[in-house]
Amino acid sequence: MEIKNLKKAANRILKATKDKEKIILYGDADLDGVASVIILKETIKNLNGDVASIYFPDREVEGYGISETGLNYLKKFTPALLIALDCGIGNFKEMKIAKKLGFEVLVIDHHEVLDKLPEAKIVVDPKQKGDKYPFKELATTGIIFKLSELLFKKTTPLPPSSRLRRSPSMTENLKQNFLELVALATIADMMPKEEENQIFIEEGLKSLENSWRPGIKAFFTPHQYWWGVNFNQKVSKMISILNIRDVAPHQGPGGGPASFRLLTSPDLEESKKIISRLIEKSEIRKQKIKEITQEIEKRIQKRDSPIVFEGDYSWDFTLISSVASIICQRYQKPTFIYKILKDESQGTVRVPKGIDSVALMKKCSKYPITYGGHPLASGFRIKNENLEKFENCLIENL
Repeated sequence: MEIKNLKKAANRILKATKDKEKIILYGDADLDGVASVIILKETIKNLNGDVASIYFPDREVEGYGISETGLNYLKKFTPALLIALDCGIGNFKEMKIAKKLGFEVLVIDHHEVLDKLPEAKIVVDPKQKGDKYPFKELATTGIIFKLSELLFKKTTPLPPSSRLRRSPSMTENLKQNFLELVALATIADMMPKEEENQIFIEEGLKSLENSWRPGIKAFFTPHQYWWGVNFNQKVSKMISILNIRDVAPHQGPGGGPASFRLLTSPDLEESKKIISRLIEKSEIRKQKIKEITQEIEKRIQKRDSPIVFEGDYSWDFTLISSVASIICQRYQKPTFIYKILKDESQGTVRVPKGIDSVALMKKCSKYPITYGGHPLASGFRIKNENLEKFENCLIENL
């Protein structure tokens, strides 16, 4: 049994590579989205295809998922096949805009499906209605790994005389290297370590120290940051560094999230330099997270509420997910932390086990502009004028 529409997605991508259509990969800027983009990009390349452009949205500026800003940036490539990775399942308005601009959209996501599906040509999400695939908790990278396997199987090998012929060993090396990315992304996205995820994690981590990818290899070179840590602790530190939302101000070569720049770096020395810079940022980040957490704790001590609902203009959006996780774990309350922008606020949500954050926000869906994610970890974007109404609605429906 396969994930619904996975074969359709594979056939559509193969058609695009064969017909030399423009392919655009639009990924979320977290590690799951980044790793998904890398795996699919390298798969297409090894199938003698080409990716015309890659785009990662800046969540603080554009919000979560496919944005009108991103579509307007990419419209110069139309007509094109736009593949949304680890996002898109809740982008109803943006999907209509994409169609008008000349994009054919293929969504590959693993987040909770809201009341309906977006108007994409093909939607791959194990949580959509009618999907009979038994395991619903794959990270997007897990789905993309399965897609990659399918793409290789469906491709007819070129004749031996062709200089572009793929060797079986190359495919095996790619498979193992892809599993390394799947393992890191599955852990980073806090997916349950069971069934297929457990297999992906075990298989991927066992070759991590001997990876041929310079961006991973560089983590296993001597550095005082790793002194006194065992392998599992090092993996946690790696993920923490790879999750730093350091997005370069432009797309294309040299742009995108730090994790993308690092994991696609062809040079070991350059990879070491990137890691050193990220370690420095990590230490600064820890201190800022501590300061925001302390500020929130001061505020909530003055209130008696079943939820934590706090925001500020000065908070760095890249830090609030970590802050929300700390506060939620510490106080065992649904936690909504948001960065206040000029007219809107962009927020992140963490809830204790037993509460579905997406289902809770669905009950108050008339207030946020967009919302979605996982039951235990999600996000939202909302007009500032609706913040108080949203908070009251959440409390009433808890």
